[in-house]
Amino acid sequence: MVNCDTGQGARAWIKQILNQDMAFQHIKVIYPTAPARPYTPMKGAFSNVWFDRYKICNDCPEHIESIDSMCQGLTDLINDEVKNGIAKNRILVGISIWYKKMRPKVTGDVQTVVFVTADTMELEEAAFVRIIPEELSYPEGGFSMGGGMAMHLAYRFHQDLAGVFALSSFLNKDSAVYQALKRNESALPELFQCHGTADDLVLYSWGEETNKMLKSLGVSASLHTFPNLNHELNRTEIEKLKSWIVEKLPVEAPKTNE
Repeated sequence: MVNCDTGQGARAWIKQILNQDMAFQHIKVIYPTAPARPYTPMKGAFSNVWFDRYKICNDCPEHIESIDSMCQGLTDLINDEVKNGIAKNRILVGISIWYKKMRPKVTGDVQTVVFVTADTMELEEAAFVRIIPEELSYPEGGFSMGGGMAMHLAYRFHQDLAGVFALSSFLNKDSAVYQALKRNESALPELFQCHGTADDLVLYSWGEETNKMLKSLGVSASLHTFPNLNHELNRTEIEKLKSWIVEKLPVEAPKTNE
């Protein structure tokens, strides 16, 4: 296991994939870190995960108490940005695998915010994010869990956000997200989803089922399929995500006084 104890390690990892920093002139990127909590799949051992699970599968109940607690914490972060002048329809929430708080330098006026939720470590999901060169591989943490966290946050509590992205993620069959959307009558954030067909940890079928359910409940959802990709990221996936972020959060023309 290769530890990454500062945000600089995460920045080096993403820079290695893209050959450049994942930075935007007009977008602020925030990387919250999941708190340490007892984690049932690890027999109650402490781990930095967004919420507890009874087990890692899609056909068991959700641990709704811990999910709602984290939604409240992330809501506080969103509210802070709104107080600083960022409109909620200029905020995206999503998942990645970085696991220390990092606030990259942003030049110019900040018009938008991207929240990237991540866990530091989920040992039950003992997969590695494989990139080239392999010496820079990082332990996989909230790779699927962060996406689930983002979907709960947006579709249950913040339906006026700009969008949601989830990579190799899923919702449980009886998810509270589905129940909330059955009662919804307003417009919903768009979902950008990616999943590898060879994922033997978070099955492709789980992500596909999540996508179909959300579509049936009114979400404009895309699912980008990556043949032969396991529970990992690749350059094409990150490039697609970057393009989608810029599409959803374009530079706004400066306001003029009429």
